[in-house]
Amino acid sequence: MNIFSFRTSVFVGDALFSLGCGRMFEGTPSQFWGSLQRLRSLPDDIQVYCAHEYTESNAKFALSVEPGNTDLIERSKDIFEKRKQGLPTVPTSIGEEKKTNPFLRGDVSAEIRRNVGASEGDTMDQVFAKIRKAKDNF
Repeated sequence: MNIFSFRTSVFVGDALFSLGCGRMFEGTPSQFWGSLQRLRSLPDDIQVYCAHEYTESNAKFALSVEPGNTDLIERSKDIFEKRKQGLPTVPTSIGEEKKTNPFLRGDVSAEIRRNVGASEGDTMDQVFAKIRKAKDNF
């Protein structure tokens, strides 16, 4: 995966989307989770430029797996309003994604783990794979 960072911005292609991440056509859950962890480790103020405007559909999925996340609820309201007006929701920031993107939150949200059927003994690679499968079937 190539990630290009210019101090205040990161261009992530399909690795990370606003409230989502790319599909696993190749590679392993471990590789994907490792890539997302590297992105999550960036400073909160880094602007994220992803390859597609999937934010509205990603918000609907995110709300289905973490409906109790107040940051996500507020962000989703803003997203739905912007999309209704034909406005973009990209770029986002690493900080916003850390608070609201379920693919970055599987290790910090028991609600997400419960809603995707993760078990207590699942590794984070397995939890990530269950989140990805849930999104694929959403």
